Amino acid sequence: MPTAYVHTAFGGPETESFLDLPRPVPGPGRLLVAVRAAGVNPVDFKRRQGYRRAGGPPTELPAVFGSEAAGVVEEVGPGVEGFAVGDEVFGHADRGGFAELALLPAEGTAHKPAALSWTDAATLPVAAGTAYDALVQLALPPGATLLVNGAGGGVGAATVQIARHRGLKVVGTAGSGKREFVESLGAVHVPSGEGVALRIRAAAPDGVDGVVDLVGGEPLREVAALLADRSRLVSGADKDGAIELGGAAIVRERTGAVLDAVAALVVAGALDPYVTQVFPLADAGKALRAIEDGHVRGKIALTVG
Repeated sequence: MPTAYVHTAFGGPETESFLDLPRPVPGPGRLLVAVRAAGVNPVDFKRRQGYRRAGGPPTELPAVFGSEAAGVVEEVGPGVEGFAVGDEVFGHADRGGFAELALLPAEGTAHKPAALSWTDAATLPVAAGTAYDALVQLALPPGATLLVNGAGGGVGAATVQIARHRGLKVVGTAGSGKREFVESLGAVHVPSGEGVALRIRAAAPDGVDGVVDLVGGEPLREVAALLADRSRLVSGADKDGAIELGGAAIVRERTGAVLDAVAALVVAGALDPYVTQVFPLADAGKALRAIEDGHVRGKIALTVG
């Protein structure tokens, strides 16, 4: 029976444990994958706390942690085309990637390029995929100025890099301790915190043409005031706040085509996933604590098998 890291109730870390679960069976449109690596994201501990994506199905307990994974196809479900047993793939995990075996929807899975490492591949669907979707949604022309509110995390770092590759000028807010990191990505760093709008105006005297918000709350309201056209605001942290301000939530595509695009950027050297910490599956709890403590720079991955 495959081992998985799960939470058996909603709450804190005390609900987490390893379990041996029945071997998953790939239904229509699904792939059964022997996991080689899995990405670790804030949404993992938030789901343990009871968060559920709007419109998503109720969480069945025990619930396996993990939203993204990379591995080798073991079985192909009915109706799946373009994938075969033995293929190296990465994508969105249906019911958790912190496991020896995981189910991936074929439409949200892509073939892993040989030049892409397992850990890099496993961390692309959530962070780089969100960044890519946000920039496609904004559709800013080359030369425009983009503000990334929260540029120091996994999604923020990917957004800055992809935006720079698309020919945008980028201003990124982050804590003072992440200045060197944000600047290394190609953005003008602006310290976050009270009065951030004034500092952004000083850094971008000609104004900003679009905002990707990854913070939400009052910081979102402050930076939204910098936009003449609020439709150029998208948020991955505060859907209701963005809509109230005249913007929108980031619309996630979660398709293989998006994964192909971001993987190609990594292979070409235009995007670094910045996997800064790697833990074995046996230390999944430690990986989650690192994310939950909120001081991670870049991405964390688990290795499996």
